[in-house]
Amino acid sequence: MTATDDRARPAERKPAQIVDMSWDPITRIIGNLGIYTKIDFANREVVECRSTSSLFRGYSVFMKGKDPRDAGFITSRICGICGDNHTTCSNYAQQMAYGVKPPPLAEHIVNLGEAAEYMFDHTIFQDNLVFVDFCEAMVKATNPGLLARAERTGAPHAALHGYRTIADVMRAFNPFEGEVYKQALKVSRVTREMFCLMEGRHVHPSTLYPGGVGTMPEPTVFTDYLSRLLKVLDFVKQAVAMNDDVFDFFYEALPGYEEVGRRRILLGCWGAWQNSDVCDYRYETMDEWGRAMFVTPGVVVDGELRTNSLVDINLGMRILLGSSFYEDWAAEQPFVTHDPLGNPVDMRHPWNQTTVPAPQKRDFDGNYSWVMSPRWYDRTSGEHLALDTGGGPLARLWSTALNGLVDTDYVKATGHSVRITLPKSEKLPETTLEWRIPRWSNTIERDRARPYFVAYAAAMAFSFLERAQRLVRGGDVRVFEDFDVPDEAIGCGFHEAVRGVLSHHLVIKDRKIANYHPYPPTPWNASPRDSFGTPGPYEDAVQGQPIFEENGPDDFKGVDIMRTVRSFDPCLPCGVHMYLGKGNTLVATHSPTFGASHG
Repeated sequence: MTATDDRARPAERKPAQIVDMSWDPITRIIGNLGIYTKIDFANREVVECRSTSSLFRGYSVFMKGKDPRDAGFITSRICGICGDNHTTCSNYAQQMAYGVKPPPLAEHIVNLGEAAEYMFDHTIFQDNLVFVDFCEAMVKATNPGLLARAERTGAPHAALHGYRTIADVMRAFNPFEGEVYKQALKVSRVTREMFCLMEGRHVHPSTLYPGGVGTMPEPTVFTDYLSRLLKVLDFVKQAVAMNDDVFDFFYEALPGYEEVGRRRILLGCWGAWQNSDVCDYRYETMDEWGRAMFVTPGVVVDGELRTNSLVDINLGMRILLGSSFYEDWAAEQPFVTHDPLGNPVDMRHPWNQTTVPAPQKRDFDGNYSWVMSPRWYDRTSGEHLALDTGGGPLARLWSTALNGLVDTDYVKATGHSVRITLPKSEKLPETTLEWRIPRWSNTIERDRARPYFVAYAAAMAFSFLERAQRLVRGGDVRVFEDFDVPDEAIGCGFHEAVRGVLSHHLVIKDRKIANYHPYPPTPWNASPRDSFGTPGPYEDAVQGQPIFEENGPDDFKGVDIMRTVRSFDPCLPCGVHMYLGKGNTLVATHSPTFGASHG
């Protein structure tokens, strides 16, 4: 069974020339992801793909027995990139379990921190990691004919960003030398400072707790944040224009490039930024406050909104083993049989999961990855859908646009687009950007959505600042609400990590954690073939895609494949951690100056 319909292929096909090729580890990300392919060089296409991870994640094992109030601090260490997203989501789950609602100002502070995180992470990933695959140096090495055309093609938004041709834009992204590459690093520093003003420390927050925050809400905290936000606004506006110019050029110059990384539209978004006017963290009202989020949750199937109910999203989650290195837990006793509304909870739901690692030799005809296979059960079709996150922004924008619920002074969802208004900045006037629902869920549209969502996050930051400052001026500076840990409870938190859907599922018994499972975007995107034979999103997007690189097998760099994998913003720590076995000892040596005298 495949997740994506077969792509159109030329009627005249040459005898296949199949070559096995692998990239392990994938570079420019945390190095635990391997992509193994079979490529038909005669017909210029990928005929098979396997996504592997060589490390085991263990957080769901050692969280058991811990004080649940420590969960946010522990789970932030899952990742050195988006740890704050885990802390936030964990606190959401705890607040449901404890029955506590933080004061409004605390919610605004968390939202401001998460907005800064989206701006920081998306900028550094898009401009310093993803765009290396589209920069002049890479295009020259893989598609010299395309670069020659880029030299002759004017940039449509040259008046806005200042680069005359498409090749000039590509040069600006050359690593370590390009002007935009260097400028993005400065923007990332400023946006990280914005984050630290709200959450204390990056990337493991020191001021986020269940029940509120420890940030001192002095007026200068918000003005310091605002001054930095205004400082990066010109870059945010220009980045959207530069990305649009390059990506539109690829479609025009390489007919058929829309097929690179294309898969069936199966997008999941769990929503972001709680609305303190509505959210009370009660499971019974979760659908109401979920729809009030400032990024609207939703499951999008074949371009249509299947649901925006967080209750439906929660109950539909299934953790399948498929081709992963684990033993089944289906015969064990469930932790949770029914949700607080009385709905039955499946044995393969994260609330009932038990992680039992089973190390073994990698076998592409059997088990080959430490990543499990999360799926969403669609009651309408009876399918276990291999949802992906579109790298985060594509699913967030698509779901928000279709829902048409977000309506603020800065961001409005129209039903077919998202309009983002950014105020006047140092060089550029007030600007309204509009992200429109695209025809495809593919490599370019995942990457294109990213700078638009940076603009979305910047716009919402203005909204959160205004709300926070109104409270402070009115004298309401409460940032914490006390609570008691119950003897028994369950909770679930829904949030958007930078690269997509994030949920934490908590079971408390005897005031301790009885079961805890965080489900970040990586297991959804990087999953191997599941129990039904359905490939995971990385596999599905790469498998069957055409190859446009001009190099042959001997000097093949796989740039089209790498563009596809990186378009999902892969980050493997959320999916895997080291498994040592019994009695093994791991010794790590850090030598900061090792190699300093080389050359």
